[in-house]
Amino acid sequence: MFKHNNYRGIKKTAFTLALAILIICAVPGCGKKGILDPKNPVTLTFWHTYGQQMTASIGQLVEEFNNTIGLEEGIIVRVDYIADASEVNERLLMAVSGDPGAPPLPDIAVIYPRIGVTLSEKGLLMDFFTQFSADELSRYIPEFLEEGKLGGDNLYILPAAKSTEVLYLNATLFNRFAKDSEVTLSQLATFEGILDAADKYYEWSGGKTFIHYVDLFNYAMTGYQQLGEEFIRDGSLMLSSPSFKKIWDAYYPPAVKGQVAIFDNYGNYLMASGEIICALGTSASVTFYPDTVTFADNTKEQLELSILPYPVFTGSENIALQRGGGMCVFKSDSSKEYAASVFLKWLTDPVQNTRFTGETGYMPVSGAAFGDFMAKELEYISNENIRKLYETIIVMHENYSFYVPPVFDGFEETQRSFAQTLRRAAETSHTEYMRLLESQDPDSAYLIASQGVFEQFTVGGQ
Repeated sequence: MFKHNNYRGIKKTAFTLALAILIICAVPGCGKKGILDPKNPVTLTFWHTYGQQMTASIGQLVEEFNNTIGLEEGIIVRVDYIADASEVNERLLMAVSGDPGAPPLPDIAVIYPRIGVTLSEKGLLMDFFTQFSADELSRYIPEFLEEGKLGGDNLYILPAAKSTEVLYLNATLFNRFAKDSEVTLSQLATFEGILDAADKYYEWSGGKTFIHYVDLFNYAMTGYQQLGEEFIRDGSLMLSSPSFKKIWDAYYPPAVKGQVAIFDNYGNYLMASGEIICALGTSASVTFYPDTVTFADNTKEQLELSILPYPVFTGSENIALQRGGGMCVFKSDSSKEYAASVFLKWLTDPVQNTRFTGETGYMPVSGAAFGDFMAKELEYISNENIRKLYETIIVMHENYSFYVPPVFDGFEETQRSFAQTLRRAAETSHTEYMRLLESQDPDSAYLIASQGVFEQFTVGGQ
């Protein structure tokens, strides 16, 4: 069940297949048939960030639209630019500023909320409420739409594909460890259970790390939400809250002791070398996880990957983060804005949307897609890891709320600073801890290595 903070307890009923098809069949009309002329088609330029495995998928869908609905209505969608989000943002800002050599703004672009705020404040973005009816918008997951409102009453970003965070597990290694250590798979549902497993794995493996938290800032934001609090208030981090001590205790102590990774990159790298057994990370990284582990002695072992729901703190709410950008339409004339809406209604229909996301690790954006469409799609997914991921996402859709991070100036710097400072604190203490083990027992070594670090971090570190 997807619920935004303001929507908890409200459950959206997914549309049936028949209704979804009925809506899409009605898209070309919408009472505006005279606005387009198939003999003089409107060309829409499109910039997106869907690289690697998603490039081919979106390309095929654009071509299919142009040869069907686009041909009937008089709409041609042309992909003009593909790059990562930072490059698209830079190019958009150059175009907005009129920099020498800057290209004209596209008609449609994939953007994220933070740049969406800048563009909307300049009055450049179309409000999707002007082109989508309430009935059409009711098909979408409510908090996916909420994120696109950018904290206001207008809808400037339409969801097209979203990701969340999950727990990736080397099941081959875990099963061998669990058999010897009285550890169960079910205990990985909570951070407390993970920490117990990490402690036992360190002993069992002779000092190896159990887990990597890929994004420490996301981990903290999500943990606060699970515990019923806000991590960020008016642009400031609420480090004086008792909740932060729980966040700290589930990362810093085990990281100092070598049980949680101190690493500034994705978990698939550490899993490929056998340095960790599991990782918390984005669902969009599923295709990068290996099927083989190469250990330090150059021996290899097949890796069976399990994908589990995002863990929670014991007694807290089932909440995970939602991630990913969406589509914006730049203001132009009525024919182009209408044409862009026709294309995006088609692209986010459950049939197309499930095809678009089905090989990538992203989530579709409508309630109907999480119903029969996704269940049927599982039968045709050839990648075993993606199939496992979608089985987990379906479980999370039914049992979790999804958190929408805030948007404010300085968000990215706050995110970067928090993660770097926390990681640096753990790394410095870990080095000292390992040195002290030469002359101290583990408990004494930890007490000395960690003395005053929490207080310094919460008072002067941020």
